[in-house]
Amino acid sequence: MMSGIQFWKPGTVGPGSNLDRATETEDNIVQSAPSSLSLQAARERLPIYQHKQSLLYAVEKHGVVVLVGQTGSGKTTQLPQFLYEAGWANEGNVIACTQPRRVAATSVANRVAAEVGTSLGEEVGYTIRFEDVSDKDRTRILYMTDGMLFRETLVDPLLSRYSVIMIDEAHERSVYTDLLLGILKKIRRKRPSLRLVVSSATLDAAAFLDFFTSGNSPNEATIVSLEGRAYPVQIAYLQEPVPDYVQKAAEVVWSIHQQPTSGDILVFLSGREEIDRCIDRLAEMLPTLPRNAKRLALLALHAGLTTEEQLKVFEPAERGFRKVIIATNIAEASVTIEGIKFVVDSGFAKASMEYSQYIRTYNPSTAMSSLTTAPISQASATQRAGRAGRTSAGYCYRLYTERSFEQLRQTTPPEITRTDLTTPIIQLKSLGIDDLMKFEWLSSPPAESVLRALEGLVNAGMIGEDGRLTVIGEKVAECPVEVNIARMLFASKQYQCGEEILTIAAMTAVQDVFIIPEGSAGAIAELERRKFTAEEGDHLTLLNAFNAFTRYGRSSSWCKAHALSFRAMSRAVSIRSQLKKYMQRFELPLDSCEGDAKRLRKCLVTGYWRNVARWTADGTYRAVRGEIVLHVHPHSVLFTRKPRTGWVIFHEMEETKKTQIRVLTEIEPDWLLEHGHVYHDRHPITSLASQ
Repeated sequence: MMSGIQFWKPGTVGPGSNLDRATETEDNIVQSAPSSLSLQAARERLPIYQHKQSLLYAVEKHGVVVLVGQTGSGKTTQLPQFLYEAGWANEGNVIACTQPRRVAATSVANRVAAEVGTSLGEEVGYTIRFEDVSDKDRTRILYMTDGMLFRETLVDPLLSRYSVIMIDEAHERSVYTDLLLGILKKIRRKRPSLRLVVSSATLDAAAFLDFFTSGNSPNEATIVSLEGRAYPVQIAYLQEPVPDYVQKAAEVVWSIHQQPTSGDILVFLSGREEIDRCIDRLAEMLPTLPRNAKRLALLALHAGLTTEEQLKVFEPAERGFRKVIIATNIAEASVTIEGIKFVVDSGFAKASMEYSQYIRTYNPSTAMSSLTTAPISQASATQRAGRAGRTSAGYCYRLYTERSFEQLRQTTPPEITRTDLTTPIIQLKSLGIDDLMKFEWLSSPPAESVLRALEGLVNAGMIGEDGRLTVIGEKVAECPVEVNIARMLFASKQYQCGEEILTIAAMTAVQDVFIIPEGSAGAIAELERRKFTAEEGDHLTLLNAFNAFTRYGRSSSWCKAHALSFRAMSRAVSIRSQLKKYMQRFELPLDSCEGDAKRLRKCLVTGYWRNVARWTADGTYRAVRGEIVLHVHPHSVLFTRKPRTGWVIFHEMEETKKTQIRVLTEIEPDWLLEHGHVYHDRHPITSLASQ
């Protein structure tokens, strides 16, 4: 029996609540582990520890091990250590473990480094896009995003330095997870000594087993199943739907905090704007707390934060404080935040603007992607609830009805079935995989998505009509950015604006550069932003903001005074320095356009030529592809005025209650014709997929 927990009667979780808890009883609650346990003792308490020898035997005897382990079993942190201790990292070999998200790669690497007893970046390290904390000679356990490992195959097609590769959280089925599994199956035929571990808490093990045994020996793969979560979680549902789940999330957090209970709180919302709104709402409530009550430490967790800021959520709360972490679904898997006892689940997710492994949709007929907020799957809801049961018994409050949960789809469709394949295809072709129809897909992408991606690459001059990469296509494939951004970087040589395009590429890679709150404070912030505004649009406005930031001291106080996010600007500086190395590698001059906005905007068209819209008399825009009705995002400098030419390019499309476009710049329509960017099938591309 857990002491110090006040159980609520069915239908309540404190005064005024309309939540209904699940039927689990108090007897099911397990006493939480004492904090004085040593690291080694804590490791031995994890369910996976009892399976250590059988796991090592399976890895030794089979090329592929499909590992099914419930949340909290310890598979992500412990299996790489078991392999390390068993000698799989001898003779200079490396054990790799991939994660769909960078926050998981960094946090798990920190934890494992502590358990191994080494400094992060030595025996244990991590590598994510634009950040490498590892040593090529010393690191033996390397955590990385799946996209980074896939990119490594462009340099070393057989991944020869790795002895074991663990693909973790495979159930999320990010596009790079699927591509990696197809590539690794090919590599295994050339390098049978390489061992693969495919792991997840909600994995369809039989499907993965079939994939790896198809065309191979039945002994090629095996399934190992671990015990379930160490601690139970009670589930509570709303009795009736609510119109504003962000407001409800704040109310539930406040209700939990009023109870005489201990334990930190994790809230799942869909995006940064919702996270900020929830934090603001809770901050407004804080002054009403009694003087002797515990305080709330409000922390955000999303992809737009720096690594250092993300890692703050893993630090213990100060004495007299309870942590409330408001996060996107980057906290859904592989992230163990000590002390979490309560989870509040909104039931929604949205694609990150920097990382696209969540709910990104793609319409192949218009060749346009959009970020959408959508209900999560039952598998994701289970993962979220599991966050409350990692280190002690917990509670999960679902801000939707039990009937709504039953109507959720069981799993999220694989990203490869709903994403723009332009970048993945150019990377596959860079690996020499020209026959896309014969590539072994775990889930085949829609044929139209493949054809539209090929059409775009042919029109952009990156694939020839023989279906093979051109010289420029080979170079673009090596850049760690989307194809359209990479193409702009290479085009900057022609337009002599490399300095400015490099900055714009870095600034569009980060989120929410300007901080525009609601109310009177928002009006003041808007006046500050106008100091950077370029009449041509948002890309040049971002350029002005970056130049001012670097010119006037790069300080947080300066950013605060000018409505800028210091963390976003700092990350843009870091990304720009990384991209600059690629510019130098490909001998692209860092010329300045010397204020020639026309030259700069022409260069932008070379990257954004598929994202073109024209203004209409009702104040909306029409996408040139598909005639979709588009609305300008309120944060755009073009929100309140018509572009002089009536034509714009845009960086991104987002679907909320209406379809909005973000980061706009006005262009001349003639520039599209200059580059042959016309909107019909100019090439016989249908045959390219099999060339």
